[in-house]
Amino acid sequence: MKKLDELEIIKIFQNSFGSKSKFVPEDVETVQLGNTTIVTKSDMLVESTDVPLGMKINEISRKSLVSCVSDFASKGVKPEYAIISLSIPRKFSIAKIKKLAIGFRQATNEFGVKIVGGDVNEGKELVINVSLIGKAKKIVPRHGAKAGDIIITSGPFGHTLAGLHVILNKASAPKAAKKLFKKKVFRPTTRLRFGLAIRKYLSSSMDSSDGLSSTIHDISKQSKKKFIITKLPTDSAVVEFSRKNRISLLDLVFNGGEEYEIVATVPPKNILEVRRLAKINKIRLFEIGYVTKGIGVILLQKTKTMNIENKGWLHFQS
Repeated sequence: MKKLDELEIIKIFQNSFGSKSKFVPEDVETVQLGNTTIVTKSDMLVESTDVPLGMKINEISRKSLVSCVSDFASKGVKPEYAIISLSIPRKFSIAKIKKLAIGFRQATNEFGVKIVGGDVNEGKELVINVSLIGKAKKIVPRHGAKAGDIIITSGPFGHTLAGLHVILNKASAPKAAKKLFKKKVFRPTTRLRFGLAIRKYLSSSMDSSDGLSSTIHDISKQSKKKFIITKLPTDSAVVEFSRKNRISLLDLVFNGGEEYEIVATVPPKNILEVRRLAKINKIRLFEIGYVTKGIGVILLQKTKTMNIENKGWLHFQS
């Protein structure tokens, strides 16, 4: 029996909807209603695949919104409303449901989103589906990278996968590093304010929740350009964790997923303004490479070059 493939499943559904159904691979969907461009996004959190050991109930419900908000952040769009549907096991106590509600309340206050409805059903495990709604004149596309653009990320990579190694495999790390890594897993952050601030200075942008390698490959492919990576967007805590536990640094940085950072390309004329806005928003900006003609993603380290493979998260495969 052929193994399921997320992308192939999506193509089957797209083809079944007919030629009039237009699907543009993006972090969000846009719909034109009169003179207003509606921006929407739906994302699903499934307990058995998306909730690591030790995560609190309120952190689970908060995270379900984070993943959607991060997509809006990468497009430079402010989310305004949310519709939330829940599948809840019969064994769930009222106390747990109250904690779920607290997490939703915390997230809506944090991101300035109003919950306007949803649905509740019984299921074998906790499943949360979040749909966000906003509006915008335009979004920052994935396909806009141009030769000469600078590739940036809104923060370091490697913390989340390191955290999962600590939680699941008891990997070794100093106390401060363990705390940092676990926080990235249990209470991930989004870059919404920064995304809104820099949207007009970007040529392309994407949320990194499926992993950095997957993200840069997607932007590169859609833009029909080659991405040259000259600097790893990480920090000393991840480098030391990699060395001490004999885990590939490149795997930690490129193939983790759920970092919820913005990965974008910036025309050189705009980079000073992006740096200024990063400083104002207390963002640790990484300039990790540049765009050129060609195809593929290349890592350039001193005199060596290597192809970066797309090994990010893919449902049914990862």
